[in-house]
Amino acid sequence: MGNYLNHDVRDSGALVIGLDAGGTRTRAVLAAADDGRVLGESTGGPGNAMTVHVPQLTDHLTEALAQVVPEAARARVVAVTGGFAGATAASGDDPGTGRARTALTEALRRLGVPTGRVGVCSDIEAAFAAAPGTPSEGLALVAGTGAVAMRITGRHATTTVDGDGWLLGDEGSGFWIGRSAVRAALRMADGRGRPTVLAGWVGRTLGLPVDVLPKGGIPSYDRGGAVSPSGTAPHPTGVPGWERARREDFRRHLLPAVMADPPIRLARFAPLVAEAAAEKDAVAETILGEAADHLLEAVRALEPQPGERIVATGGLLGPEGPLTDPLAERLRAHGLSLDWVADGCPGAVALARLAHRS
Repeated sequence: MGNYLNHDVRDSGALVIGLDAGGTRTRAVLAAADDGRVLGESTGGPGNAMTVHVPQLTDHLTEALAQVVPEAARARVVAVTGGFAGATAASGDDPGTGRARTALTEALRRLGVPTGRVGVCSDIEAAFAAAPGTPSEGLALVAGTGAVAMRITGRHATTTVDGDGWLLGDEGSGFWIGRSAVRAALRMADGRGRPTVLAGWVGRTLGLPVDVLPKGGIPSYDRGGAVSPSGTAPHPTGVPGWERARREDFRRHLLPAVMADPPIRLARFAPLVAEAAAEKDAVAETILGEAADHLLEAVRALEPQPGERIVATGGLLGPEGPLTDPLAERLRAHGLSLDWVADGCPGAVALARLAHRS
């Protein structure tokens, strides 16, 4: 449903539209071309240009655009820029870019919106442009369900590190963290891993029977795996009272529960890791530390210069993101810092305004 933040759309002169089309939804923003004042917002269905078929993508874009642009104002739209997951401004021959442009152009035509200035870029390029001053050069880092780092040159992504998806990459992402939580639970159950509250929390989240979960609290183990402060050796089964038979039952229930969902759904366990780390669970703290190390490695692969701008987005790096502080600490050692933006809509609007003025 459209949300009109300013009811004077009729008196706003030329208009621009910015879109942030991601894997779960498409956001559209209507703004005044002269000063970028936001006039309305709306949402539609998923907009990943590589995973959503063009007819469905066209429908989702049409849905979002129809809600945000009043019919009487559509002829006054002078530029539209869409930041799409699966697309890039760096190459017009990119398959995702072509699909996005085809779907966006058709959606605009359906609604009678002029198609003279239609720009397509990646959602990351749009997010980078959303930083103060609409920068054109620097580094972009995304850490949400997936993870990718990019060098932006002339507002185009010219170098990419990771973003290789759940099967091959996305190291340090929400998926990676969630998978690590489930792996830690399995390793605790089979005797290879340290005790962690994540075993019980993951099991409860998956709806496992209560009688197969570890009971009682988790002993206070130090980071090396030894019990502290008593100095006694770790219990051979990981947690006293969690007998081998129950641990086997835990594994038998957990594995099919995980396999029943698409792999990317493992990302839903990432918040459990953040919560456990906040309670000083050593295994959870280690997972978050390794995730921050992976993101630092991705940034360093772009060969940043000290002081170079890094625009970050994604839930793991926001004001309340669990990786914000550990990554910022690691970056400071290299003379780098993060400049966080919520999403790519402001950047898409800024790019549309630049296209109008060019």
